[in-house]
Amino acid sequence: MQRQLIFSILAILFSVCDATAQETRKPPPNVVLIVSDDQAWTDYGFMEHPQIKTPRLDRLARESLVYRRGYVTSSLCCPSLASLITGKYPHQHMIANNDPPGGQKDKAAFAAGREMMSRFMDAQPTLPRLLTQAGYLTLQTGKWWQGDFTRGGFTHGMTKGQRHGDAGLDIGRKTMQPIYDFVAEAKKEDKPFLVWYAPMLPHSPHNPPARLFEKYKSLTKSEHVARYWAMCEFFDETCGQLLDHLEEQKLADNTIVIYVTDNGWIQDPDKPQYAPKSKQSQYDGGLRTPIMVRWPGKIAPKMSDTPISSLDILPTVLDALGLKRPADLPGLNLLDEAAVAKRETVFGECFTHDSRDLQNPAASLRWRWLVRGDWKLIVPAIQNESNGRVELYDLQSDPQENKNLAESQPERVAQLRQALDLWWRGEVQP
Repeated sequence: MQRQLIFSILAILFSVCDATAQETRKPPPNVVLIVSDDQAWTDYGFMEHPQIKTPRLDRLARESLVYRRGYVTSSLCCPSLASLITGKYPHQHMIANNDPPGGQKDKAAFAAGREMMSRFMDAQPTLPRLLTQAGYLTLQTGKWWQGDFTRGGFTHGMTKGQRHGDAGLDIGRKTMQPIYDFVAEAKKEDKPFLVWYAPMLPHSPHNPPARLFEKYKSLTKSEHVARYWAMCEFFDETCGQLLDHLEEQKLADNTIVIYVTDNGWIQDPDKPQYAPKSKQSQYDGGLRTPIMVRWPGKIAPKMSDTPISSLDILPTVLDALGLKRPADLPGLNLLDEAAVAKRETVFGECFTHDSRDLQNPAASLRWRWLVRGDWKLIVPAIQNESNGRVELYDLQSDPQENKNLAESQPERVAQLRQALDLWWRGEVQP
C-alpha cells in the first residue's frame, strides 16, 4: 500500500514537471496588428452604429479587452502610424506631417524631404525592428510612408518606397495572399511572426463591392455616405479573412491580435471627402478609436471606458513577449490594470499636413490637447489660424464637442493647461 502511494505521488510529480516543461517549450506568441484607415470611432456594430454592420470585428470585440476610448497621437495618418510603430509622440520621433515642406510640387525637394523622414524612422527602435532582433519574422502590408519596408525594420514586406505604400496597398482591396504566404513561411521556418495589416480601408476611394453598396444606399439619402458605410463592411470582411486564416492554421490561440485606427473620418454627405471635426482636426472625430487586444486564454474579454493611447500598444506587446522596452517610451502596458488606472491623462498633438521645418516639428504645430477623465482641453499654437481659441469640452455630456466651456470654467482650464505645458516641455511623464 505504501509503495503504491509513493508511486502515485511520483507519477503526479512527473506529470507536473512534464506540464511545466511543455509550457516552457511553448513557442512565443505571434502578433497581428490590424490598422484601419480613416474610420470614425462610432462606425462599428460593437460601438452601436445604427446602420454599419461589422460582424467580424464585433466578434473580435467579444473576445478582446476593448478600450472604447482609445486615442491616436495625431489625426493625420503619417505621424499617427509612425507613433504607432515607434511608441513615441510625433515631436519625439520627428515625423509630424504627411509631407515635407512644399508638398509634392518640387519632385527633387519632395524626394529629399521624404528621405529625411525615412531616416528619422531608421533611428527608431520600432516594433518590427525589436521583434526581428528577438527572432521574429515581420511582415509589412498596406499603408507605409517611410520608404522601403526595410526602413521600418521589417524582414518581409510589400512596399518598395513610394508615398502611401505602392504595391502594399493591394492588400485587402485586391488580395490577402501575401499574408497567407508569409504565415506559411513562418510556420515552415518554425518562427514566430508579426503581421502589420494596414490596408487602405475604408479609406477613399470609396469604391465598395456593388453588393455592399446596394445594401446601404437605401439606408441614407447620400450616395457618399452609403459608399463609406459599405467600405466599412468591406474592411470588416477582410479582417474576417485574416482571422479565419489564423484559425485554419491553428495559430489563433497563440496569436496576440491588436486593433486600432490611424485616424477618424466623418463622411461629408454632399461631397466625396471628409467633413469638419474629423480627419486632421483636434476633435474626437479625428483622434478617437477603439483599441482591442485579443490573446486567448491570457486576456479576459472586457469593455473599458478608460482613456488610453495608441502609444500603449508597443509596450503592451513587448511586455507580453517578455522583451525589454526602450527606456524612453511614454506608453504603458494595457494588460497592467493598475498602471492603466493610475494614469490620469492622455496627451496628443496635431500638425500641418505639409511640414514647415522637418528638423523642428514645433514649427508645424496646430494644436496640443489632453483628455483627463471626461474632460478634454485643446490649446492652439500661436501661429494657428483659429484665432488662438482655447477649447474645453465635457465629453460625457457633449461627445460631439459642440459646447466650448473654456470661458465658464477658467480654473479647470488653468489646471489642465498646466499639465499640458509640463508634458510638452517633457518635465513629467504622462
